[in-house]
Amino acid sequence: MKHYFNAAALALALAASATAMAAEQNLLSVHVLNQQTGKPASNVEVTLEQKQEAGWKFLNQATTDKDGRIKHFWPAQPAATGDYRVVFKTGRYFSEQKQESFFPEIPVEFHISNTAEHYHVPLLLSQYGYSTYRGS
Repeated sequence: MKHYFNAAALALALAASATAMAAEQNLLSVHVLNQQTGKPASNVEVTLEQKQEAGWKFLNQATTDKDGRIKHFWPAQPAATGDYRVVFKTGRYFSEQKQESFFPEIPVEFHISNTAEHYHVPLLLSQYGYSTYRGS
């Protein structure tokens, strides 16, 4: 009987943990790293927009944390498949660092084909270049 209760308690703990992780999971996250310093780029303003027939529709805005991340970037609304972009305000970031930058903004367009998946957009940047890819 004791083994049954231990097994039941373990199953409940695992289920609660999985539920908590699912609740914390957001459709979209971003991460910005400064390639010149090798450190996270904190305080970078980022906007999220959805492509519409008439142009881009604003969905959300946030600022990277001390680790250069925005972990929960999708707004509190249902997700839809389609084309989106995140726009990193890098000119302001480098200005705060007392540095010039060739790119005042870096728009990264991407396509959401499955709203049940997680999408992660990392940005590796320097004053005169950048790289991005679909992360996990």
